[in-house]
Amino acid sequence: MVRRALACYSACKFGSDSLLMKFGFSLALFRGENQIMQHALRPSALVPDGFAVESAVCDGGTTLITVRPTSNTSACPRCGARSDRIHSRYLRHATDLPLAGRPVRLVVVARRFRCDAALCSRRIFTERFDASVLAPRARRTARLDYVVHHLGLALGGRPAAGFARRLMIFVSNDSLLRLVRRRRSASRVRPTVVGIDDWAWKRNQRYGTIVCDLERRKPVTAAAGP
Repeated sequence: MVRRALACYSACKFGSDSLLMKFGFSLALFRGENQIMQHALRPSALVPDGFAVESAVCDGGTTLITVRPTSNTSACPRCGARSDRIHSRYLRHATDLPLAGRPVRLVVVARRFRCDAALCSRRIFTERFDASVLAPRARRTARLDYVVHHLGLALGGRPAAGFARRLMIFVSNDSLLRLVRRRRSASRVRPTVVGIDDWAWKRNQRYGTIVCDLERRKPVTAAAGP
């Protein structure tokens, strides 16, 4: 195909005004661009890494995409041994980034595996995916969680929920705030220099204790006394 396009281009360049040559050159270029677009817009590029698309349907205003994992094995969460013995399958639902102005819901055909490790107490375990793709028991993909988290940081609870609704991401303001708090607590660094102080909830009756991180000047925890 490339050789034919170059031949047509040479004929046009060195004096041939044949319309057939020009048409053949344009057709060769169109075929090459079409093949590039088909390669770039494959269905697996629309879903998170590690999944292959089985089907996609529009159910009302929502796009349902059924996907399956591409890996043949999974690691046991207790002992870490990998297994390829499938016990059963089940459907797992997760919300993904919107597509063409429609909310997307992934239907993951997940698997249960048998653990063959002799010293492992867990015989059957559910398939685990990478935390950067789909965390255990998560109802949103990691890339959608990333967008929701930054919306919560930038706009807060209620304004972020309203703006997300315009982006076809339906999440409540409480869910936004919970995600921000969870990400903040997960990235918290263990303090090395702390300060402890007591104060009175009610004088001579009830006292409390507060622990502060002196390096970062932030409270760590507070405990009420008896």
